[in-house]
Amino acid sequence: QVRLVESGGGFVEPGGSLTLSCATTKFTLDYFAVAWFRQVPGKEREGVSCISANDGSTDYARSVKGRFAIWRDNINNTVYLRMNSLKAEDTAVYHCATSGAYLHCSLTDFASWGQGTQVTVST
Repeated sequence: QVRLVESGGGFVEPGGSLTLSCATTKFTLDYFAVAWFRQVPGKEREGVSCISANDGSTDYARSVKGRFAIWRDNINNTVYLRMNSLKAEDTAVYHCATSGAYLHCSLTDFASWGQGTQVTVST
């Protein structure tokens, strides 16, 4: 069973930054494409970023492009999401997930995901 653990969420004022981490001790993350998606109660899940396993290519939702960055640290078996210029509308629970497209990046097809970490952007 895939077990992903997210961390790094918190409370931040608009314009602030956070870096989320996605780690696991159960398997090697660089064998999988990994995505971040966010969930707000009553709203549809939104894929925000992903990184492929084969060539390291990345993709971002239009709502976060230019503000968020995803990368891998294969030595530490971790995928990170740096979030800059945060807005109130970025408030959500953020989950990392392995891609349902296996090696390939996807913002909509998720195979397994963790419990998530809460990000709250507010004054």
